[in-house]
Amino acid sequence: MKVVILCGGLGSRLGHFTESRPKPMVEIGGMPILCHIMRTYAHYGFNEFVLCLGYKGEVIKEYFYHYELLSNSFTIDMTSGNIQLHHSHNNDRWKVTLVDTGLTAMTGARVKRIERFIDSDRFMLTYGDGLTDLNIRELVRFHRAHGKIGTVTGVFPPSRYGELSILGDHVVSMEEKPENHANSISGGYFVFSRRVFNYLEDDDNCVMETGPLRKMAADGELKVFVHRGFWQCMDTPRDYEHLKELWVKNMAAWKVWED
Repeated sequence: MKVVILCGGLGSRLGHFTESRPKPMVEIGGMPILCHIMRTYAHYGFNEFVLCLGYKGEVIKEYFYHYELLSNSFTIDMTSGNIQLHHSHNNDRWKVTLVDTGLTAMTGARVKRIERFIDSDRFMLTYGDGLTDLNIRELVRFHRAHGKIGTVTGVFPPSRYGELSILGDHVVSMEEKPENHANSISGGYFVFSRRVFNYLEDDDNCVMETGPLRKMAADGELKVFVHRGFWQCMDTPRDYEHLKELWVKNMAAWKVWED
């Protein structure tokens, strides 16, 4: 089963971080957040990836083209040009397909444009900026069991704001930045049947999260896998600083792989 990762957005809310690179290439702990995501999937045995490129896609192409050299020590013979790699830091055995899906394309259009690279009945999809300790195998097992077209992972990120519990105009309780909420949000980490392509259009304006997914939900073809563990996106500089701090403090719950 292949893993499709959306890597084409502008990432404008990250400000200067994305002036010279796409958001998935912003580094946490010296490694692009994209590689953190890929290593999560690889930990559960999923090593084939399709990357939907757009804004500054050439940065991602160059990174993976030179991945072995960037990830390891090496010796180069300047006379012959021969390179000897010293595999000390790279245990990744990935197969990565990099597809230009358009500079201005929305998410649904990007997924539609990689259809020809999906050669199995099912595939996975996520965004290039979300980290989690989700058990991918359990997610896939859940999807296979219900038989519908799609599964979305529902997550419960900590609130950034204090919450009030009210009765009439009385404050019953007040909790500062509660960890738990009654309602989940979409955390990405989808699993789809190939039938999802029937809901998508090869049109830059096709937004997966509005028309296609809403139509699937209305048709009874979208299930949710509830995940109450760690999940955090990197949407703003504040998110970036939070993730960086977790990594530095050795509190990166999403690091399920071994170095």
